[in-house]
Amino acid sequence: MHLTKRKIKKIPLYVFIIIVTGMFVFPIYWFITTSFKNPVDILSIPPSWVFKPTFKNYNELFGVQRFQFNILNSTIISSCVVALSLILGVPAAYALSRINIKGKQTLYFWVLTSRMIPPMALAVPFFMIFSRLHLLDTHIALIIIYLTFNLALVIWIMKTFFDDIPASLEEAAVIDGCSTFSCFWKISLPLVSPGLAATTIFCWIMSWNEFLYALVLTRRAAKTAPVAVTVFMRFIDIRWGTIAAGSTFIMLPIIIFAVVVNKYLISGLVRGALKE
Repeated sequence: MHLTKRKIKKIPLYVFIIIVTGMFVFPIYWFITTSFKNPVDILSIPPSWVFKPTFKNYNELFGVQRFQFNILNSTIISSCVVALSLILGVPAAYALSRINIKGKQTLYFWVLTSRMIPPMALAVPFFMIFSRLHLLDTHIALIIIYLTFNLALVIWIMKTFFDDIPASLEEAAVIDGCSTFSCFWKISLPLVSPGLAATTIFCWIMSWNEFLYALVLTRRAAKTAPVAVTVFMRFIDIRWGTIAAGSTFIMLPIIIFAVVVNKYLISGLVRGALKE
């Protein structure tokens, strides 16, 4: 009887969770179903909940507009940015956590300030710089810019995870003959794998979804998927079905990656929020 009363008291909480979850899931459901609708069904009032699916929007997306090349550009750029961000940022975070040097906190603060600058304020300077270097509409330009901003994110997140690892573990390893690199690679890095997974997906999302610099610095050869979707917003009409199809494919890799690393992602987020 007591157990039943406890369950009844939790009903409002369950209702609240269902409502909040629905608020996040419904927009995703809406544009996925929109990608399979005809223009008549998309613009119908009231909305068409039951309709005959069509692949016309996907045929236009990959056949006429060759969206697969834009997806490839986004994949190449995001993969390079994530790899370089982790290769450079994780050791830097470890160094800031373990090595005591004069002005370390000031250096850490200046690393974070790169995330405080409004992206729009740097769009024109970046355009002028890469124009003079003849790097407009190239993968290299976007990789350099995204790396600049993602490095601060990696250092900021990973330093908190390294701070949570007791220094005594590494001191014991040093006594056994481990070098500084061995302590980092064999002891600290495996222990922060949840944080590494969380950091990786955050970097991937920020690189994959970035729009402003991709719009300003690319034309055709290096155009990314988010920018390519805007092609269907024309003066004479807006191809909502094709936009929804493109948005579905932009979202798909992030969902797949999040599902694969779900265990480590949740653990990393929880450990990053709590201090032992």
